[in-house]
Amino acid sequence: MQYVLYILFTVAAGAVAFLLCFLIALCGDVTRRSRHGHGRGSLAGKGKWAAVVIVCTCVASGHAQSMQGSESSPNTETQQAMQERVNNLENEVRELKALVHQLQSNSAKVVPAQPDTEAQNNAAAPAQSLLSSEDRKSLDFLRGTTLNLSLDTYYAYNFNHPVGRVNLLRAYDVLSNEFSLNQASVVFDHPPDPAAGQRWGGRLDLQFGQATDTLQGNPSSEPRPQIYRNIFQAYGTYVIPIGKGVNLDFGKWSSSLGIEGNYSKDQMNYSRSYWFYFLPFYHMGVRASIPLSDRFSVNYWLVNGTNQVEATNGFKDELFGFTAKPAKSVTWTVNYYLGQDHADRVVAASATNPVPVQPGLTFVPIRPAPDGRTHIFDSYITWKATPKLTMALEGDYLIQRLWKNEAPGQSSAPAHVDGGAAYIQYQVAPNVDVATRAEYLSDRGGLFSGITQALKENTVTLDYHVADGLLMRYEWRRDFSNQPSFLTDVQGVLSTEQNTSTVSLIWWWGRKEGSW
Repeated sequence: MQYVLYILFTVAAGAVAFLLCFLIALCGDVTRRSRHGHGRGSLAGKGKWAAVVIVCTCVASGHAQSMQGSESSPNTETQQAMQERVNNLENEVRELKALVHQLQSNSAKVVPAQPDTEAQNNAAAPAQSLLSSEDRKSLDFLRGTTLNLSLDTYYAYNFNHPVGRVNLLRAYDVLSNEFSLNQASVVFDHPPDPAAGQRWGGRLDLQFGQATDTLQGNPSSEPRPQIYRNIFQAYGTYVIPIGKGVNLDFGKWSSSLGIEGNYSKDQMNYSRSYWFYFLPFYHMGVRASIPLSDRFSVNYWLVNGTNQVEATNGFKDELFGFTAKPAKSVTWTVNYYLGQDHADRVVAASATNPVPVQPGLTFVPIRPAPDGRTHIFDSYITWKATPKLTMALEGDYLIQRLWKNEAPGQSSAPAHVDGGAAYIQYQVAPNVDVATRAEYLSDRGGLFSGITQALKENTVTLDYHVADGLLMRYEWRRDFSNQPSFLTDVQGVLSTEQNTSTVSLIWWWGRKEGSW
């Protein structure tokens, strides 16, 4: 009988152990859920753990006592005492079942864990930042577009004290002893990007100030210059997918005849050379640049004429040239320009058409019209000898005839201009540069200055880069000639030289990198 009771006791103890394992696992699951809930769930979890600890303690104590009793007097234990222990174990099992049932009921009432507010915000942020397709198109367009502004000011002093305070034969620094606004410019640039699938682009340069009157239109060159006066450049670009890509521009652009350009911040000197003043400033038409390799490209233009948005005759000028880079530090450009700049019509003083037209479009033909050609041979080379030292050289030859062929009253005698300029610039400190220019221009026939003479000038310029986008320049320049050509302080009396000193401040803003 004792063995039977012992077997029953063993079975009951195994059942208790199984229920304890089940209870511990269930309480662990409930506790994990309660960690993510509110305060009430947390307190319930703590109470359940206390109940489990108490039950486990009772069971362990009873089991220990029973084992101790069985070990101390296994032979004297009566059947009645064994039966009493079995009954006690059965009661404990029923209590454990009731506790398990209670824990299961409470776990169903636990408040669901609330999602973390910060996690919600972080998850919602990407959704809120999603852009519509139209917004994405706008951003993609603006990514390659730059808006750039520049302000070019100066104060010049002419030691000849010229009448009217005018500096002769100067393209930009035209006034003496005055604070002057040379130009204020706005540049919209959206270059093509074939690598990104965008083959078209465009550029618009607006210009205001003294330089505008020098560059933009002259009644002797085109009939209505005032319409386009503030538009320095306006052209569209398309890259034709042939070979390495043929760059095609249509519109009005700055001429690349001559090494110097419009924007003062990109030049070695502040004042411009005679050749910049003499060669064309701009053209209207179509141009193509065909890269044959990474170091050699061919250029071709078909335009209305020199400094002509609206043509003065029916002839279309052409340019043939190339740009070569024989070495990484050397760039060489050669241009040949063929044109015909003589007008075949003049603006009529009064309306001659029965149908109204735009102002300035009433003409009277010139018959016969001069048909002499203009030939320009232009070449310049830049060599960056060291990171601090840059040298450049330009050579030009221009010949022009009024009439193509000699005839009574029609002279085909040529007038020509030739010469060149040399430049050296050296960086003496991280924010200080020194540059010099020497120039010669032989004006035979007076195409540039109005009289036959040999013009020369020397310029020395000190640049101080105050900050990124702010440049201060100090310049000394001496012009001289073999003929009296420069104003003095006496009306009607000219001098063979003039000396000027200039201080300029140039500001620019925008994301466009490099030269403008």
